[in-house]
Amino acid sequence: MTGVDHSGWADYLLGAVDDRREVAAIAAQIDGGLSIEDGYAIQAALLEKHLARGDGVAGAKLGLTSAAKQKQMGVSEPCYGWVLESSVARASGGAAVDVAVGELIHPRAEPELIFVLGEDLAGPGVTASDVLDATAAVVGGIELIDSRYEAFSFTLADVIADNTSAARMVVGADGIGPRDADLTTLGCLFEVDGQITGTATGAALLGDPAACVAMLANHLGREGQALREGWIIPAGAPCDAQRLAAGGRASARYSHLGAVAVRGV
Repeated sequence: MTGVDHSGWADYLLGAVDDRREVAAIAAQIDGGLSIEDGYAIQAALLEKHLARGDGVAGAKLGLTSAAKQKQMGVSEPCYGWVLESSVARASGGAAVDVAVGELIHPRAEPELIFVLGEDLAGPGVTASDVLDATAAVVGGIELIDSRYEAFSFTLADVIADNTSAARMVVGADGIGPRDADLTTLGCLFEVDGQITGTATGAALLGDPAACVAMLANHLGREGQALREGWIIPAGAPCDAQRLAAGGRASARYSHLGAVAVRGV
């Protein structure tokens, strides 16, 4: 890696979160840009700072696992990040979960397929079948992403450093066993403020959402880390993210998984 100040840039991003202000992307401020390796090193430093504040890890996540999302964000490969305990809310029944969008910079909502692990999963060599074996349930969810960068514009290395734009994660109450349905054909309809903004199936996630989770397990395995029992693993958004304002409502309806809704407050 280069002489990039990983801890300093992590402080830069954490300050943007604390102050609820957008900042210039990191890559544009470094001669020669920002490497993927340095992006992950900044992400790791950022995680350590959150943990030092008393937060915890509730799971790991994938970003940009659909062609639609990659095109929307102008990147060409997935990225990986962490789900903090403080970011997680769990739906109960059919009620919409309130999300304080005023705590965020420019929040956008997107549907998520979420794997709940029943046992540890460690790479390398993890397959989609291994993921299904290790999964206790698959549930629907909605993620609120919130890039800290100006105009929601960044390189792949930038978004990695920014923990894949993670902000809030709402986990649905209704789940199924990992082999109770074909996850590649599982349907999702996403609606924002009464308008349908996207429809997709699980196959939108690089062909197979379980294969996406396997990619994550193998990525962490190369770093000597593992996915842990009880963690939630969002596999990615099959539909484009949409802006969510105070008073707005987003809902995701899934075949087999019921519906999840959030309301901006």
